[in-house]
Amino acid sequence: MFLGPYTIPIIIVFVASLLIQGYLSRTYKKWGQVRNARGLTGADVARMMLDDGGLHDVKIIAVPGNLTDHYDPGKKTVNLSESVFGVASVGAMAVAAHEVGHAMQDKVRMPALVLRGKMAVPLSLGMNLAPWLLLAGIFLKLSGLLWLGVILFGAALIFHVVTLPVEFDASRRALVYLDSRGLNGTVEGQDGAKNVLTAAALTYVAGFAMALVQFLNILGIARR
Repeated sequence: MFLGPYTIPIIIVFVASLLIQGYLSRTYKKWGQVRNARGLTGADVARMMLDDGGLHDVKIIAVPGNLTDHYDPGKKTVNLSESVFGVASVGAMAVAAHEVGHAMQDKVRMPALVLRGKMAVPLSLGMNLAPWLLLAGIFLKLSGLLWLGVILFGAALIFHVVTLPVEFDASRRALVYLDSRGLNGTVEGQDGAKNVLTAAALTYVAGFAMALVQFLNILGIARR
């Protein structure tokens, strides 16, 4: 990243992000080894929650990797990683319910989810161009290119702002459903599900913090 007035905060947030990722890995590893009260796999919980929500047409697909779980609103599929799909743990149950939470958001057309979906592809392309626009603007002394790069970084910040309520709401829906169906079982199970989803939420908070300091840093460079 470009050196600027917020370089040190960027380094601090980057280190904090690594620590949060480590915390998430440790938390999921712990609760991924604790069998849930009903002995249901992540796929079982996802199917149950989908059917209870009237989303019988949404498919559940196993995908490779660890914690690569996501909901695809275009294909209407809940994609569960290997450590979630066929595993009957507290962690797998929580993650699966969270992803179905996104499917429930899609059903009611949650504005933040719709906006995030529309922003994803163009923003991904824009962020690939942003660093080059900034470099060109700086070295060629073309303020138009420089500020276009700043705008793209600002759009990335907006994307992270929109993502936070989407992820928090999906976790809320997951916990409410698990409690209402008695799937958490004991207090330990309830705490485990909350811990897993809280750790996951912290990664999105860290992503927002990183986008914020990056934007402020780039803005500081442009203004100079």
